[in-house]
Amino acid sequence: MAALQRPRTTTASTCIPDTARGTHVFTITCYRMHKGLGVGNFIRSGTFTVGGYDWCVLYCPEGNRSENKDYVSVLVELQSKKSVSSLLFSRPSSFPPFNSCKNEPPRGAARFMRRDLLEASPYLHDDCLVIECDVTVIKETQVLPAYKTSEIQVPPSDLSDNLAKLLQGKKGTDLTIKVSGGEVFHAHKIVLAMRSPVFDAELFGPMGDKEKQCIEIEDMQPAVFRAFLHFIYTDSLPAMDDFDNNDSKELVNHLLVAADRYAMERLKLMCESILCKSLDAKSLAATLALSDQHHCTKLKDACIRYIKHFA
Repeated sequence: MAALQRPRTTTASTCIPDTARGTHVFTITCYRMHKGLGVGNFIRSGTFTVGGYDWCVLYCPEGNRSENKDYVSVLVELQSKKSVSSLLFSRPSSFPPFNSCKNEPPRGAARFMRRDLLEASPYLHDDCLVIECDVTVIKETQVLPAYKTSEIQVPPSDLSDNLAKLLQGKKGTDLTIKVSGGEVFHAHKIVLAMRSPVFDAELFGPMGDKEKQCIEIEDMQPAVFRAFLHFIYTDSLPAMDDFDNNDSKELVNHLLVAADRYAMERLKLMCESILCKSLDAKSLAATLALSDQHHCTKLKDACIRYIKHFA
């Protein structure tokens, strides 16, 4: 049985930004009196506080730079000495968020609106302009404590081990099987029928005897049937440490015959594979004859390739 893997632990955490939001309304009266103030000159709003930081709005009626002289510029300036990690500043026509620090120049909308469009718009009413500045400050993020979820490791299936114990213990057996030499084995009808269509037909088919409690199998040695029965219950071949190389090969030959006889294709292919790997000049003729007699196409092809290689 494969060894259990060490448990794997999964951790997770959640990042929740801590934000503060505030709005400041800055009213510019006597709009036309400020025309001609000059590029880069501004009118400063009163100081307001958002997220523990002091701010003010800068209104530049003729743009903050020469390239913006045809526009009204609206900027926001951090007044606090401490820096802020991130700032979001919005206006009627949105523009991308930006970062702001105390040592940086004011940031905002250098081209807030063309001056001629502003003067023709309803935003300018009775020579008065109202600027509403919405500021969102993103503070240090709060990280919730991590939680752990342990992944439960499921052990490998032990079904084959349980079935092997069922076979060895003879618990609940309802069929006695006599093989050549008179040796007797005990098994479960339903297991044999489940694994082999031939046993299924013999034990439960229309022509079979469902009440049959004993069957005889001719032309199969006890050692071969023991290995065959082991495969039926566990889907694996028994350990062959007690056999020398020739005995093991001979056992596989007989198991192949049994697999063909009882229509167990997986066992048949396993035997073919073992015999392919153990081909030699001494056993080649017998193996080729065996493959031809029991319609083992892959094994026969391997024998032919072996002959061509050494021809």
